[in-house]
Amino acid sequence: MENGAAQPVIVAIDGPSGTGKSSTSKAVAAQLGLSYLDTGAQYRAITWWMVHHGIDTDDPTAIAAVAAKPEIVSGTDPEDPTITVDGVDVAGPIRGQDVTSKVSAVSAVPEVRTRITELQRSIAASAVTGIVVEGRDIGTTVLPDADLKIFLTASEEARAARRSGELKGADLKTTREALAKRDAADSSRKTSPLAKAGDAVEVDTTDLTLPQVIECVVTLVEEKRAGK
Repeated sequence: MENGAAQPVIVAIDGPSGTGKSSTSKAVAAQLGLSYLDTGAQYRAITWWMVHHGIDTDDPTAIAAVAAKPEIVSGTDPEDPTITVDGVDVAGPIRGQDVTSKVSAVSAVPEVRTRITELQRSIAASAVTGIVVEGRDIGTTVLPDADLKIFLTASEEARAARRSGELKGADLKTTREALAKRDAADSSRKTSPLAKAGDAVEVDTTDLTLPQVIECVVTLVEEKRAGK
């Protein structure tokens, strides 16, 4: 592989839901031979565990008390990212409405963020060729020394349209309201809010196709690798 001798590169991709973050991150990692980590899936996984074990997700103290218990393992192959909790494959269940409606509340608990952030840092540190890490606080909190930070944005209309497309026939108005609520929760939480790092490159995906976004990010990574 021509990039075999290249320095490992750590790429942080942040942004709200519906900006094409996951599709872009996976494709860029696959194209450049990098590992891939979906940090949102980890927060969904710990939320699934809480729900599965009957923990009151409206009670931060109850959540904090058991935050260290679940064993979360993330596979970092961009072609087939896996996630297990206590050895159980949860890739499907974590996308359900039950988890989706509770993930912001669970993610806001400082003990949860500390636990998951440590996990994310150890995965990034052990990525031999480098890694694309996507989330909401990667460039600001998790990996502030990342080689390249990218912040994806898009208009609320575009994001809602993409999300309702993903959610197979979901009502656009409902989707928009859910996105706005999630944005507000993620941006206003005290611990590691969704925010653009000062040294991040902002990419507005509103009028771009997914292949165009991927091409743009690949170019940014290759320029960083080349030391430009």
